[in-house]
Amino acid sequence: MPLKLSPTQIAFNSRGDGKFNQPFDEQVEFLKQKLNIPTDKWDDILKAAHDRAFTVAGAAKADLLNDLHTAVNKAAQDGKSIGWFKENFEAIVQKHGWEGWTGSDTLPGRDWRARVIYNTNLRASYAAGRYGELTNPDLLKSRPYWKYVHNDTVAHPRPQHKAWGDKPVVLRYDDPWWQSHFPPNGFGCRCRVAAVRAKEYNGDAAPNDGTYTVEDRNGVKHTLPNGVDYGWDYSQGKSIAKQMQQFVDNKVASLPSVLADAFLAEIAKIIKDDPSNTK
Repeated sequence: MPLKLSPTQIAFNSRGDGKFNQPFDEQVEFLKQKLNIPTDKWDDILKAAHDRAFTVAGAAKADLLNDLHTAVNKAAQDGKSIGWFKENFEAIVQKHGWEGWTGSDTLPGRDWRARVIYNTNLRASYAAGRYGELTNPDLLKSRPYWKYVHNDTVAHPRPQHKAWGDKPVVLRYDDPWWQSHFPPNGFGCRCRVAAVRAKEYNGDAAPNDGTYTVEDRNGVKHTLPNGVDYGWDYSQGKSIAKQMQQFVDNKVASLPSVLADAFLAEIAKIIKDDPSNTK
């Protein structure tokens, strides 16, 4: 059943299962910590490098990239709609005289580009925030398995994504399959992961859907799992989560036991569990 939302609620929610103007703190912080990196092509920066880099293909001017980054950050922070982002994108393009990219000379082309920047950044950052939540040690103790959830509201679903959700795929959080299949798994993908209890795991091995090969513009060949787009075969936010865990481990090791326990207790208070995992 379609969601009935007021114009002020038609913003971003990668899950597509609730109101669209609710900020997600982990997502907001993930976007803010990114560094602006000028690029020529969309795949100049790939996979885990996106955890630290904010890029827009063809945006080489520092001021232009900064304005785009600011607009994306505000969209995540304030739950701004795609309509709001399109208006700001248009103003930014005009302000900096950004031309020469495919579609820059037509309104449909600029609308398409704005939608790609908006959806790609917000979905990937949402996934990164979720990865941080899902790997919370306290949550893993009670829900050590992850379930692939397909978004059935997508107009043209990818067959393999739908199959992974219909089954559904349930595997331990540390199964190697998640290293390349943690969604989103391509441009426009709205799939997600849910933490579940061990009783939902039926013993099945990870799906083996075969692979395909992509040759990039430099002649380098990349072998990818079927169903996962080129450049999306990684876990968004994993490198950030690993760095944070290393920081926590190092801090605990440097403190007397009493202070270490107090530090861990404070960390536990800061980490927020997903409300969907309380049932």
